Amino acid sequence: MTIEKHRPYDVITFGESLGLLYPEGHRRIGQGATMAQSFGGAESNLAIGLARLGCRAGWFGQLGQDPLGHGIVKTLRGEGVDVSRVRYTDKAPTGLMLRESFRGKSSVYYYRAGSAASKLTPDLVDADYIAQAHIVHFTGITAALSESCLDTIRHVISICKENSVQISFDPNVRLKLWDMQQARAVLLELAQSCDYFLPGYDELKLLYQTDNDEEILEHLCQLQAVTVIKSFHAKNMIVRKNDTLSIPFNKVEQVVDTVGAGDGFCAGFLGGISKGYSLEQSLELAGLTGSLVIQAPGDWEALPTWDEVELLRGNTTHIER
Repeated sequence: MTIEKHRPYDVITFGESLGLLYPEGHRRIGQGATMAQSFGGAESNLAIGLARLGCRAGWFGQLGQDPLGHGIVKTLRGEGVDVSRVRYTDKAPTGLMLRESFRGKSSVYYYRAGSAASKLTPDLVDADYIAQAHIVHFTGITAALSESCLDTIRHVISICKENSVQISFDPNVRLKLWDMQQARAVLLELAQSCDYFLPGYDELKLLYQTDNDEEILEHLCQLQAVTVIKSFHAKNMIVRKNDTLSIPFNKVEQVVDTVGAGDGFCAGFLGGISKGYSLEQSLELAGLTGSLVIQAPGDWEALPTWDEVELLRGNTTHIER
């Protein structure tokens, strides 16, 4: 798959970005701790990750006409992400999530029912904007938000097909948003339409209802997409028709926070493709960016810059002072 050079965006992505509150220190939610504020969302995380890697990234979605929504856009713009097609509405709020980490377990509580993002509809999509991308990326989270969001994804897919825009899809299974039976039918449908399918190994076991690796790989070989599997038995793997390629995990000394690791991985892979890397080189970059994310806290705050990546790859030298 080749990337044309004349399009102004390497990757455009869309979905829900939510305000985020989490307790500082070691208390749980509801125990009187001071709450810190940030935001998160798989697609906006990925857009930041791409921008930090030097790629031309755009993100759009629908946000509430409220301080949370405006703060999200301001930060994304500051990170170098194009947000020119973001929509605001005064008829629904920006979604919110609460996160806590206690005794080694992380829990997330969503307040996104009826959110502005859940009311995204196909008519709010700028088709000309989509056509300006080499790749459009979306996740199964958006499909789970509402029927109109799923209709929007299908509409974007049709625009991509009409304009030879490549499609990247991360199923990003969230069982707090829908049950697996409902999710399975939709996610497998979307996997049939994409050029790059980016599931985790555990997600594949749920989607194909088997723990048998050979059966899983047989299903993937039937897809038109290049499948990039995260965390397949201590390695990352690419499946393309009957060919497979795997690279062992990047070893890290200490895991601090696994939130956002998958988004960092996807940003690394799509960043590699955007830079003209081979599939193997893109997979190596994905593994490296994912390993960097888990060494610091935050949804997107730990996503590496291109300078950090180059330093670890031995292409630059760190100057302390």
